[in-house]
Amino acid sequence: MHNPTNINEPGNLGQGANSAKSNHAGTQSSVSREFHNFLSDIEDLIKETTSLTGDDLARARVKLNARIASAKATAEDMGETVVQRARQTANVTNAYVHEQPWKAVGASAAIAFLFGLVIARRS
Repeated sequence: MHNPTNINEPGNLGQGANSAKSNHAGTQSSVSREFHNFLSDIEDLIKETTSLTGDDLARARVKLNARIASAKATAEDMGETVVQRARQTANVTNAYVHEQPWKAVGASAAIAFLFGLVIARRS
């Protein structure tokens, strides 16, 4: 299997991790901003509903429905992004395990040993 980035080169794994962290932070701030905008629109609508009449109320309802649709679309995009990142991580892990099987076996054994120690202490 051909992997375009060589995991064994120093710095490649770290750069990917830094890139993932910056993407996560950007996505998180985007979602936070979208959520705060959504709440702000709802608060404004609630304040205005006491004085709204027929046509104004209908326009406010349309505006709220548009914001809800936008929030749903953002949530769906976030879900797709999470799935893509999980697949990418699985592919990189799979490539690493195929390139370095003994390191993977050793790391798995060490993790299993530590997990066993934790379980034994709790019993």
